[in-house]
Amino acid sequence: MKIPPLPFTAIDWSAVEPTRHAGESGHALWRTFTLGDIRVRLVEYSPGYVADHWCDRGHIIHVVAGTLVSELKDGRRTELKAGMSYMVSDFGDAAHRSVTETGATLFIVD
Repeated sequence: MKIPPLPFTAIDWSAVEPTRHAGESGHALWRTFTLGDIRVRLVEYSPGYVADHWCDRGHIIHVVAGTLVSELKDGRRTELKAGMSYMVSDFGDAAHRSVTETGATLFIVD
């Protein structure tokens, strides 16, 4: 990821209107800020959320609250708790998806 020239930018997430995205079960609320090719999101997963797709996009993800499991299409599973992060490159490993029993809030840059 290359961050292009830009002015200092503060984001008031409470002022960013969320969009709702249905999962295989549950839903996600995305608050999204985009600048050029960079997308920054604050995402809230409902309890019982299971993503409805396998993702090959690269991300840097930090768990702000809650717990989620990152499932990889090859069967690997990693539990991430608040304060933990992960990163994956575009098409860099097995496709992945998020699952949470209790709900989680993530800060995502991709």
